[in-house]
Amino acid sequence: MKKARKPKRIRIPILLLILVLLLAGGCIWYIRDFYRCEPSAAALLAGTDQVAISSCPNGLFLDGPGEDSALIFYPGAKVEYTAYLPLLCRVAEGGTDCFALRMPGNLAILGQNRAAAILDGYDYNRWYLGGHSLGGAMAAGWAAGHIGELDGLVLLAAYPTKELSGSDFAVLSVYGSEDGVLNMEKLESGRELMPADYTELCIQGGCHAWFGNYGAQKGDGTPSITQEEQQAQTAEAILALTGAA
Repeated sequence: MKKARKPKRIRIPILLLILVLLLAGGCIWYIRDFYRCEPSAAALLAGTDQVAISSCPNGLFLDGPGEDSALIFYPGAKVEYTAYLPLLCRVAEGGTDCFALRMPGNLAILGQNRAAAILDGYDYNRWYLGGHSLGGAMAAGWAAGHIGELDGLVLLAAYPTKELSGSDFAVLSVYGSEDGVLNMEKLESGRELMPADYTELCIQGGCHAWFGNYGAQKGDGTPSITQEEQQAQTAEAILALTGAA
């Protein structure tokens, strides 16, 4: 009688196994290595006298005194989304409610479509999408395909890579004069993709990191104004765009 054959064992080469483990470990390290919000920003999770903060799909809803307009905000790459609460609270207090969205692995490139759930779940007359650095670039990319659903775009130290023209579409671009992270050549080339009447603001003395409260960023320049001054100027420009100022 013939003996049954034993199934062949699948042998994974040792080098391949080591490579897979190193790659997995590298991915875990990269995701866990991010800029965390400072205590001053975390303290705002309780809200302010004028802004109530609650959960929303993939993030936080900042409900201020305004009822007509709202801004959906994407964080910068590897930045904890709550680091932008000080800036967004200023905007919400000024009359434009905000949605601070959390991204998978703190990377907006992995959650570019997250604005859709907010647009579907809330009712405002005017909608604006925005973001900082990579978050701004991802917001611009999503906005380019959904201009009919939005009234405008806010880019903080960011630039578009797709056409943003639209007769009723407003764009605000804000960056600091001492920004050492933003690619200025791409910022300049991105101007060709903007609507003809877009608004650009260079904050004198501002840097890349101070749109949020997460500490100094590698490669950034040295600011000559305070973080509060940079965020105050930014909030004022945003509220002028949304019509709440």
